[in-house]
Amino acid sequence: MRATVVRRTALAACAVSLTLLATACGGSSDADTDAGGGKNDKGAATSGSSSAPKASAKALSTAELETASLKQGDVDGHKVAEAGPDDEVPADGLKADKATCLPVVHAMYGAAEAGSKATTKRKVITDPKAGAKKSLKDMTDGEAEGALKAAFDLTSTLVALNAYEGTAGPDAFAGLKKAAADCAGGFTATVAGTKQKIVSITEEKVTGGDEAAAWTLIQEDDGAKAPFKLVALRKEGTVATFLSFNLAAGQDGGAKFTVPTEVVAAQAKKLG
Repeated sequence: MRATVVRRTALAACAVSLTLLATACGGSSDADTDAGGGKNDKGAATSGSSSAPKASAKALSTAELETASLKQGDVDGHKVAEAGPDDEVPADGLKADKATCLPVVHAMYGAAEAGSKATTKRKVITDPKAGAKKSLKDMTDGEAEGALKAAFDLTSTLVALNAYEGTAGPDAFAGLKKAAADCAGGFTATVAGTKQKIVSITEEKVTGGDEAAAWTLIQEDDGAKAPFKLVALRKEGTVATFLSFNLAAGQDGGAKFTVPTEVVAAQAKKLG
């Protein structure tokens, strides 16, 4: 196995320990994609607050939020399950070396901002592709590396819904957009005591709900880099966040990895 594959797999294992892919194991995209599947030109992260009117919203109840959350069968070609205790990182276990970047860390792990009245979390994982027709021992080195990449070409998304009262939802969305713009040059997060270096945040384009935003976050570990996709979508007083990671994606010719628009679109539909 080539060193680049070993490094990428090791980086993926590190990410697994940070909850996103805890159950999923067993290159940035070159164009942006909207929730309808179209491609858009990539733009640099821009400063911005929510352009939506600060209309007061009534927070969804816990039962209503559960009804609006994704369930198995809502996203074709994906498995959906409720997030469990092993997928949770308490808000007090999330820190950033730059205080202004903390909303990004919160969004990555689905932690609520001030004013949240109810929260649900789901794990959405792409169905595995069909296995290789040859056995590993009969493959050339190139075929074996390709088969390994295909086996790890799974995108896992942590989806969190937070229901806010009044203007807290638009405020939380605006705060995340501002944090992503302010921290475009990178920062260091601490997640349950483990440091995680984000070297860049680049804005992508996505549509849905009353307003939506998306970014590519590049994580670096011991010189190896891996992309994450972060999406935020607001519908009235509810803010949905999506953090996605693909085990085969990377900066050196890995699998193409785009915003999981089918997951975003399915969640936007359920929010109405």
